[in-house]
Amino acid sequence: MATAPVLCCAPSARLDLSGKRVVVVGLGSSGRAAIRLALLRGASVIAVDKNDKLAPLKEDPAFHGYEMDRVSTELGPHQLETFLSASRIVVSPGVPLSEPILAYAMDSGIPTISELGFAAEAFPKAVKIAAVTGTNGKSTVTTFTGQILQQAGVRTFVGGNLGTPFSDAACECFMFPSDDPPYQVTVLEVSSYQLELPGSFSPSVGVILNLSPDHLERHKSMENYGETKCRLFERMDSSKLSIIPHGDEFLRKVAYKYNSGSTKAWLGALPGVQLDNQARRAVVVVPTTKAEARLYLSGLKAVGSHNAQNAATASLLSLALDLGVDEHKLQAAIGQLTPLPHRMQIVGQDKKGVLWINDSKATNVDAAYTGIKGLADRKAVILLGGLAKVLDQDGSLGFKKLSDLLQNHRAIVTFGAFGKQIEKELKEANVSIPCFRSLTMEDAVAIAEKLSKQGDIILLSPACASFDEFRNFEHRGEVFGQLATRYITSTT
Repeated sequence: MATAPVLCCAPSARLDLSGKRVVVVGLGSSGRAAIRLALLRGASVIAVDKNDKLAPLKEDPAFHGYEMDRVSTELGPHQLETFLSASRIVVSPGVPLSEPILAYAMDSGIPTISELGFAAEAFPKAVKIAAVTGTNGKSTVTTFTGQILQQAGVRTFVGGNLGTPFSDAACECFMFPSDDPPYQVTVLEVSSYQLELPGSFSPSVGVILNLSPDHLERHKSMENYGETKCRLFERMDSSKLSIIPHGDEFLRKVAYKYNSGSTKAWLGALPGVQLDNQARRAVVVVPTTKAEARLYLSGLKAVGSHNAQNAATASLLSLALDLGVDEHKLQAAIGQLTPLPHRMQIVGQDKKGVLWINDSKATNVDAAYTGIKGLADRKAVILLGGLAKVLDQDGSLGFKKLSDLLQNHRAIVTFGAFGKQIEKELKEANVSIPCFRSLTMEDAVAIAEKLSKQGDIILLSPACASFDEFRNFEHRGEVFGQLATRYITSTT
């Protein structure tokens, strides 16, 4: 997406940071977007990052047309005097608040905010916001919601933690009159890191999809993790809709702690969305607008019962925004929904009729559970492995949770750094189907192909991080796709 390229186009009424010094910590995509927004708001910027190998910002084409003489860059160890000189500090999601110099500056009273909150300050009030968070499924629900709205003719920005930073959307809005913005709605994936310092961020509709152990190296406990997620609702009033899973008592209590005033809806009950997976139907009821929809999900192309839930949740968000999307438009969009790569993505079918599915984004046990559960009655050879997340002091990896699901399938192949421990946990959980172990994913794929029978599925749903063998889950998924394609295109 193109960002606003010319400072002089920003109306003077929006130069609310003129004469202020903003320190932006972390120069990934979010940090760079925050720098552009700070410049448009009239600030001078000190851009800091511990990585002293980064290329100069002026070489980044995204900064062409900006007044870079108001930007200075400090790479390498953080300097306390820089942080203490700030009018305010903007923190990128990848920077922990425990960073000593950052923590000292915050304790010293320097106003500090996340990139999400910084963008929210400058974002046009006329544009509605749908915010999606949770441990698993947030990228898919964000994407599906954006697709539904766009197919209904609603001018929609999709981004946040997924793809384009929120600050870039705010920059683009600077190029338009505040009462005639380029978008009617922005759909944001929001991470727990972004919600640590959310500032005035207050979505029109916000949902927490689920909560399971993740990022505990930063949040330290599930309680802290859950409380951080629920800060999504902190600034929402009764005109706005907050949505959480029905039956999750912990999330319900924390959500009410952070906000008892917003209108509530539920995933799994009404008002909210209620799904009948057997009949492939969903009922959606929005308490704020009284809008309702009864939807048939049989035309959904995405694999897995969890994607029916994702589509139904996206329908609830789209209907709740009150932007002219009705039951008819929802139903028309459902058959066109396209999932993101590496999320129960069909690679293809080989000569044996074996369907190869890439679910590399399943980087924890709960995500793998959801993917495997969605396979219905078709047998699969399931690939599990990588860098597992230790859940407790006993060293448990949590794979026991998969035991009942796995019993109905063809075989398991473990691989990677934790392959041996995963195999051990599954045997201790009395998983009776064959379990094989390999060192690498490439070997695991070869074993899986030999084990598969006509009509089976070979599923990569690793339940682990990828960094033992790959750059990230995308790289792992791409390699799996390449390996699978060899068998899919083979004629022998």
